[in-house]
Amino acid sequence: MLLSLAPVQAVGRGALRSVAAVGRAGYMGMEAARALRKVGFWAPHLLGQMRRIGVESVPIALFIATFTGIVLALQASYTFTGAVPLYFVGTLVGKTMIMELGPVLTGLALSGRVGANIAAELGTMRVTEQIDALETLAYDPVAYLVVPRILAGAVMFPMVIILANAVGVLAGWGTALSLLDMSSPEFLRGLRLYFDPWDVQFSIIKSVTFGITVTAVGCFFGFHTRGGAYGVGKATTRTVVVSSMIILVLDAFWAAVLL
Repeated sequence: MLLSLAPVQAVGRGALRSVAAVGRAGYMGMEAARALRKVGFWAPHLLGQMRRIGVESVPIALFIATFTGIVLALQASYTFTGAVPLYFVGTLVGKTMIMELGPVLTGLALSGRVGANIAAELGTMRVTEQIDALETLAYDPVAYLVVPRILAGAVMFPMVIILANAVGVLAGWGTALSLLDMSSPEFLRGLRLYFDPWDVQFSIIKSVTFGITVTAVGCFFGFHTRGGAYGVGKATTRTVVVSSMIILVLDAFWAAVLL
C-alpha cells in the first residue's frame, strides 16, 4: 500500500516545493521593488554590472549572430528554388533574425554566461556567509546585490541583442553576395520588402524581459543556495535550466500577445 502511494507522495512534495519557490520568488521581487528607493546602495555598482553583463557578453553574442545569419541565408537559398524569387533571402534573414533567432538565441546563450555567473557568485557569497555579514553590517543585501544586476540586465540585454541582430543581418548579406550569386540591390530589396519598425520594437520588448528573467533567476537561486560547493553547482545548473525555459515561454507569450 505504501509502495503504491510513493509516486503520489513524490508529486505532492514536488508541487509543494514549487509553490514554496514561487512564494519566495514573489517575496524577493517585492523586496527588490522596495529596494529601488535605496539608490545609494545600488547606484555605485550599476556601471560595473552593466559592463560585466553587457559589454563582456558581446563576443559570444556576435559569434552566435554571425553564424546564425550565415545559416539563414544558405537555408533560404536552398528552400527558395524555382517559384520563389531569390531576393526573398533578404526578407527571411531580416525578419527571422530581428524578430526571433536574434533575441532568443542570444538570450539562451546569455542565460548560461550571465545567469550562471550570477548564481555562482551569489551562491558562493551565501554559503561563505558574506550575505549574512552584509545584513549584520546593516546593508540591505537585495539593494546591494540584486537590484544592480537586474537593472543592468534590463538595460544591457536589449543593446547586446540589437547589435547581434545587426551583425546577423550583415552576415547574411555577406553570405548572399559571396556564396549565393546575389547582388546587394537584390538582398536589400528583400530586406526592405516586409520590414516594419515594429519588428525592432518587438525585439527590444522581448530582450528587456529576457534580461530581467536571466538576472532575476540567477539572483534568486544564488540567494537561496544551501549545501556548500555542491549547492553552488546545483544553483548554477537550475539557473540555466529555469531561465532557458522561461525565455522560451516568454517568446511564445509575446508572439501570441503582440503579433
